[in-house]
Amino acid sequence: MSAARLSAMIAADPWRMRALAAVAALDLPQGWIGAGFVRTLVWDALAGLARPTPIGDADVIYFDPADPDEAAEKKIEARLTADCPLVFEGQPVPWSVKNQARMHVRNGDAPYRDVADALTHWLETPTAVAVRLNGSSAIEVLAPFGLDDLFGLRIAPTPHARTRRLADYRKRLASKPWAEQWPGLGIDWG
Repeated sequence: MSAARLSAMIAADPWRMRALAAVAALDLPQGWIGAGFVRTLVWDALAGLARPTPIGDADVIYFDPADPDEAAEKKIEARLTADCPLVFEGQPVPWSVKNQARMHVRNGDAPYRDVADALTHWLETPTAVAVRLNGSSAIEVLAPFGLDDLFGLRIAPTPHARTRRLADYRKRLASKPWAEQWPGLGIDWG
């Protein structure tokens, strides 16, 4: 049910649908948009905010072990910026593209198998959610930890963060104004 609810929320948001269509047009291997792109929409609705919360960037993730060069990501960002410049509430929103086939190196993990596996290594459960348009232009949801925390207005560490990166998780929480942005947000400091 929550996946259908999330899909309906995304489908009702023309800005997010435009971004999803731009990413789908690139036909990236396992291409998705996740993190704050999804989380912010849901939390704004749950908190009953009259104005949407700006997002810092549109996080595009994909998985291409054949081309793990960061330069490839920058080319995709440039193409998305040229083809689909994003402006949210009057502010430009940069595209942030990351090939999850190389991110294990930065995180000190074993190589990831695919985007779903990479998401299990992210720090927070409600952020480890991604969406995309499939070949039929239907919205697909990828949420390895489910959507309960996202729709419960809760933030919790992923199992990986809890066992291997709890200090990183806590540092990230401390740097974000999420509790002020979304009244009623439940925070599990781990």
